[in-house]
Amino acid sequence: MSTPTPAPADPRRWEALFFICLAQLMVVLDVTVMNIALPSVQSDLGFSDGSRQWVITAYSLTFGGLLLLGGRLADLWGHKRTLLTGIIGFAAASALGGAALNTGMLIGARALQGIFGAMLVPAVLSLMSVMFTDTKERAKAFGVFGALSGGGAAIGLMLGGLLTQALNWRWTLLINIFIGLAAALGALRTLPAPAADRPRPGPRLDVPGVLLASTGVTGFVYGLSHASEDGWTSAATLGPIGAGLLLLAAFAGWQTRAKSPLLPLRVLADRNRGGAYLAVGLAVIGNFGMYLFLTYYLQTVLGLSPVQTGAGFLPIAAASVFASTQIGPRLAPRLPARALMGPGFLIAAGGLLILSQITPHSSYWAIVLPGMLITGLGLGTALMPAFSLGTLGARPEDAGIASAMVNTSQQVGGAIGTALLNTLAATSTTTYLTGHTGKKSEALVHGYSTALWWAAGILTLAALAATLLITHDPRPHPGTTRQDEPGKVPAARH
Repeated sequence: MSTPTPAPADPRRWEALFFICLAQLMVVLDVTVMNIALPSVQSDLGFSDGSRQWVITAYSLTFGGLLLLGGRLADLWGHKRTLLTGIIGFAAASALGGAALNTGMLIGARALQGIFGAMLVPAVLSLMSVMFTDTKERAKAFGVFGALSGGGAAIGLMLGGLLTQALNWRWTLLINIFIGLAAALGALRTLPAPAADRPRPGPRLDVPGVLLASTGVTGFVYGLSHASEDGWTSAATLGPIGAGLLLLAAFAGWQTRAKSPLLPLRVLADRNRGGAYLAVGLAVIGNFGMYLFLTYYLQTVLGLSPVQTGAGFLPIAAASVFASTQIGPRLAPRLPARALMGPGFLIAAGGLLILSQITPHSSYWAIVLPGMLITGLGLGTALMPAFSLGTLGARPEDAGIASAMVNTSQQVGGAIGTALLNTLAATSTTTYLTGHTGKKSEALVHGYSTALWWAAGILTLAALAATLLITHDPRPHPGTTRQDEPGKVPAARH
């Protein structure tokens, strides 16, 4: 019996990859680009310390809460069309934020960025999974994506410092107009629109599922955002978290009965995809904690400027890019996925342990730089196969929602990491001040060090999850001829 000849690869796929990754970079940058600019924003617009967090949280709430909807829209509406809508909308929201005259206008613009980002990101991964089906090419393409995810946060900090110091904070948003324009024009010209990517008139959007999932994730993230200020036992924290969990439980129950479910449970049932979602979520918890505390450490303790702080994060970006594009793609086709992910996350945990040794008088070159390089190498190596597994083997009609789950695990992991580790750091700082008479800087660094130690432990859990749950092996073995046929779950070796 003859084997069907696979469809020829699109000759413009690598050019198209550049433009869709440019769109992805725009979204990744905005996770951190505002962090360094925030003091300047607050001074200019004159909002209170209590309102300050919403400039960041408004983005993460809408982004994380609507990712599943964005993924299903990509499946129903067409991935290319959804991507272009997301790019244009994100750039327009950025222009609105850059022209903000007051706090409400800025926060509203950041919320709009999150809405359009939730459309853009699932479409990016879906298109990549369709365009790159060959094992080696897929490894290289997802290596580039992993590099963006691993190093984009550091690049955002550097860019935020440069734009704020050289121009003003508004350009941290306005720059997206130019990035978005280039990405949209390039994607429109190079991206194919195959029959499989046409809008599907059959299934209807699962409106109850959308409402339950979006409000559940939003409530959960909203509650977590209050933990660092109000404590884990306050009503402001436990109420939204509890309500969010109840809504998510109702969502899971509804998905078993819905005719056209927002998140078909078959997407989660695959052991490799489920393991990838869990491992990525745990890894991002530790990764977000590192950026948060080292940003404060470099500026408030070591006294570096915004530009110097941003430059200080470039080594982790460089290490992550190197691992994602050089180490991961070379080893991924030759080794089981867990042989890259488990050791990679452990190496990253080792880098965080080095960073946990910081003191008020530590040298950047002796502690921070080695810790960043090791963490970047580990994360870059591990995240590349994790992102690929998040969509591998999903049915064509599930490609968008599968990719949305990868990003949902990142966003929820980031929210948990920020809340959990910030609370641990604050508690440790307070305890240190109670028992010691030293300077406040010593107490702050003690809190940062404690949080980084916990972050290393969470990265170790990510390594354990990847090792125990993931079984995918891309190497050919008897009885198979092609591992990555679209729409088929690849055979796994145990």
